[in-house]
Amino acid sequence: MTTDRNTDGNDDAKPLRGRICLVAGATRGAGRAIAVQLGAAGATVYVTGRTTRARLSEVGRATETIEETAELVTAAGGEGTAVPTDHLDPDQVRALVDRIDREQGRLDVLVNDVWGGEHLLVDTFGKKTWDIDLAAGLRMLELGVRTHLVTSHTALPLLGRHPGGLVVEVTDGTDAYNGTHYRENLFYDLAKNAPLRMAFGLAKELADSGGTAVAVSPGWLRSEQMLAHFGVTEENWRDATEQLPDFGVSESPVYIGRGVAALAADPDRTRWNGRSLDSGRLAREYGFTDEDGSRPDSWGFILAKETDPDTRVEDYR
Repeated sequence: MTTDRNTDGNDDAKPLRGRICLVAGATRGAGRAIAVQLGAAGATVYVTGRTTRARLSEVGRATETIEETAELVTAAGGEGTAVPTDHLDPDQVRALVDRIDREQGRLDVLVNDVWGGEHLLVDTFGKKTWDIDLAAGLRMLELGVRTHLVTSHTALPLLGRHPGGLVVEVTDGTDAYNGTHYRENLFYDLAKNAPLRMAFGLAKELADSGGTAVAVSPGWLRSEQMLAHFGVTEENWRDATEQLPDFGVSESPVYIGRGVAALAADPDRTRWNGRSLDSGRLAREYGFTDEDGSRPDSWGFILAKETDPDTRVEDYR
């Protein structure tokens, strides 16, 4: 059943009330935070992933599930619905989109955040293409590229049914950075550059219906997996700067979540069509901060430090 919707974003407290969103890949990290912040702005959010309370994905982390993400969306003020989905399976994605159509009759925001390939990176960074296990490399492309294509191909007809739809391609790195830097290994480089190009191409295809497609990247993200890597929590994450001082410019997942929510609520967002944005840029444009009140600019810091090794973390927070 379709609910009443305020699609003009006139409710300052809940500017996304009535908007229907799909966050593909919302189990943890940026995807979870984006879903929760969309919910905090009043949206109805369908969240997908492969890790549920009954089943574990290849990522191997049982500590985050899509059911929990949906509950967090609802607790934040939205309406969260968890739909277990493997986005490599067109039939599962088709069933997901059919369900959204049946229950809501529209889709206003699609966030393509599917990845789940960090476990494949351990033995690949800095290696030549021919020294990387081919199956692991191709799996990165499946997880980071094919999933996005399957989801867009299936969901965009519903999103395009009404004018003003938004597609957010989440990746690692901006166009300015990835366009001039080699990202660790060829498979990862392709996996993280492809969403940038997808946003560019979809921007052309959605323009006739008044839609917008953008690529968005968090900065140095304090995801659950990154915190575990350093042996810290969100509460004491600064302890990790003793091992790596530059980690001081990192950001919580809330930061990119607030950025995407602000973008979705912007009635003039078509000005970004086809563009590459990052959390720091979004924060400057929309005036929000990270959860601790800071405004980190990870990509700005990384680029500045390349030309000036004495660049200070403090100047980019």
